[in-house]
Amino acid sequence: MRRFAILFVSVALLGGLLAVAGAFDWRPGSTPLGAQNRSVVQSEPQERVVPPSREAVKYSYAPIVKTATPAVVNVYVSTRVRSFSSPFAGHPLFRRFFGDDAGPSRERMQSSLGSGVIVSPDGVIVTNTHVVKARGETEIRVALSDQREFDARVLMQDDKTDITVLKIESDETDFPYMQFEDSDAVEVGDLVLAIGNPFGIGQTVTSGIVSALSRSQMASDAVFIQTDAAINPGNSGGALVDMSGRLVGINTAIFTRSGGSDGIGFAIPSNLVRLYVDSAVKGRKIERPWIGARLEDMSREIASALDLSRISGAVVMRIYNDGPAAQAGLEPGDVITSVDGFQVGDARSVNYRLTTKGVGNSVTLTVMRKGEPKTVSVDLVSIPEPKASDFRNLSGEHPLDGARVANIGPAIGDELHLDDADGVVVVGIARMSISARLGFRRGDVILDVGGTPVHNLKDLDAALAQRPVEWQMSIKRGGRQLELRVPG
Repeated sequence: MRRFAILFVSVALLGGLLAVAGAFDWRPGSTPLGAQNRSVVQSEPQERVVPPSREAVKYSYAPIVKTATPAVVNVYVSTRVRSFSSPFAGHPLFRRFFGDDAGPSRERMQSSLGSGVIVSPDGVIVTNTHVVKARGETEIRVALSDQREFDARVLMQDDKTDITVLKIESDETDFPYMQFEDSDAVEVGDLVLAIGNPFGIGQTVTSGIVSALSRSQMASDAVFIQTDAAINPGNSGGALVDMSGRLVGINTAIFTRSGGSDGIGFAIPSNLVRLYVDSAVKGRKIERPWIGARLEDMSREIASALDLSRISGAVVMRIYNDGPAAQAGLEPGDVITSVDGFQVGDARSVNYRLTTKGVGNSVTLTVMRKGEPKTVSVDLVSIPEPKASDFRNLSGEHPLDGARVANIGPAIGDELHLDDADGVVVVGIARMSISARLGFRRGDVILDVGGTPVHNLKDLDAALAQRPVEWQMSIKRGGRQLELRVPG
């Protein structure tokens, strides 16, 4: 079986337009296909004429490219990183005495490159987070198409959506920039151009069409515009533009078997990008709207249980008390099929629509309830912040010594990508503690201790107060359930 891989990249290749025009021309006396049914309507043969002008012969993307390419930049990132030189650095005994960051080490510079798009005349740039990776001491340099180079700084980074906003370190206010297009107006089949810096060879343009919309299978917190415009490594953060030279998306990933372009590329829609740019410029943190419901993708099993013929939509699995969904009358088992008239295929598509709508607004949801369509208006609010009493630092003679744990609530569940409606999750581990030596990780969900289910911190406190001969714990990590047995 051939294996497929997702490569995060940015786009820019050299391409042109192949226009194909043709018409069916039935010959006199021939029998047209389907004539036996007497249902084929024949049209007059198209007249073949010489192109009326030189401009008609030289149809080209050049005017669009000249408008768009000055706003696309190359992004160069240099990060100073430390690496261990000891051959024993990864050994558990070595870590026990020296820790993860101690011992012999050396510094080196790690470089990466990609693309970016200037979206304002004062030098605000959008690129991908996986291009910049601004961690610690990082230098960011951007090169414009006119060969000018500038330092840049990070205004905002978001790992979930892979969007980073930069600002050119300059007082200039007349940088070439690209205007946003409404990505909701894009349709499958629209012509698009991809502009970026593939393989570091320099600015390149490729052409293609919009192959699909609202692709959500490629990442956990995003939907994408799919295009067949050639995209290769180094194009990450580049522009996907329409035939007006406006930005419809930021190229970010490819689906490939070979490591190069196979004609399946993905771009973050411009409406989501614009939301992050506006927030970064205003110094605001992006607030993901909350409706007070936990959603799950539709599956064949769920569709069969609900007696539905279509395996599409987002299923309401839980309603939080006193949340907007409860107040609006949404019920567990409802299947959300559209948001404000836009069809949604899964839970991520719903979350995308809620995010672009924004906190403080309301959305109209179309849901299927017991086979009947219903319309529900739901307010979008900020996700409730956890209380101080929802956290606990644990210490003592038990496996969770040195762990910081918390009740799973909406905010913590969203941050750690947890599907669990309740329970206790590990949010931090102290170095050199018992929990660290036993291998506990951030995001581990404590299911039970000694066979007793753990629904909240009160349950966990009671379980850890015991002094068993042997500690037995069940932990959920990702999609796996792990069993821990250690002497008491």
